[in-house]
Amino acid sequence: MELTSERGIKELLNSHGFRFSKSMGQNFLVDAGVPENIAAGSGVDGSFGVLEIGPGIGALTAALSRRAARVVAVELDNKLLPILSDTLADCGNVKVIPGDILKLDIARTVREEMPGLRYAVCANLPYNITTPVLTALVEARVFETITVMVQREVARRMCAAPGTSDYGAFSVFVQYHASPGILFDVPPSSFLPPPKVTSSVVTMALRREKPAEVADEAMFFRVVRAAFAQRRKTLVNSLESVFGGRLNKDALKELVVGCGLDALARGETLGIPEFAALARKLGDRLK
Repeated sequence: MELTSERGIKELLNSHGFRFSKSMGQNFLVDAGVPENIAAGSGVDGSFGVLEIGPGIGALTAALSRRAARVVAVELDNKLLPILSDTLADCGNVKVIPGDILKLDIARTVREEMPGLRYAVCANLPYNITTPVLTALVEARVFETITVMVQREVARRMCAAPGTSDYGAFSVFVQYHASPGILFDVPPSSFLPPPKVTSSVVTMALRREKPAEVADEAMFFRVVRAAFAQRRKTLVNSLESVFGGRLNKDALKELVVGCGLDALARGETLGIPEFAALARKLGDRLK
């Protein structure tokens, strides 16, 4: 069954009485090259079990099934389940699980459904839940790679370097846990219905070793969030807004300078090693 033909998709959806849901961010691919390129770019092969989120009508799912040993697709919209039963009928290595990925025990599900394999994620993510889904996937700590389609602006933030306008707390989170890169862009015309924004496919290779030594990840990310909470503020003033109840401004300035940073530096100029050093010193002072 052709899963990327606009005419074919419309006929398929009409035959099942399906209507698009804006709240679920449903946009189906009508460019046959895109799912194939996503699957190829993910690097998965017969040694991998793949978790897909939001399979839609199964275009990417089918492409993944031809490469991976096993594919588990999690679909929230129950109205798509009978459609997927039709479109994936010939894909014997695919299992569709009804449910909400944000309520799923991801690590347990992956290990139980695909035992003995290496694990990867490959998905066209609903744009309204990109950040919480990526956070949950990273924190599951079972995947070697995560390849996702997201809004181009989000992709730029994921890959942004210190000192750039796109660099922020989410950039630090992604780059602390993984090495991200943009594979290619996907125009609105590649979807039905076409979204209002350009999309990008990003691949993340999860790190076995972190880019800096962090003793307390909770403190590290607390410092990162504080540094970006008000971008126009200096780092010292940003930290004072969060930690001022326990350390005065002079003490915070001393900590910042003690890390080899300018007293007037802003959070957006710090890389992961600088944030790690600052979090370590701050954590020691607050003990």
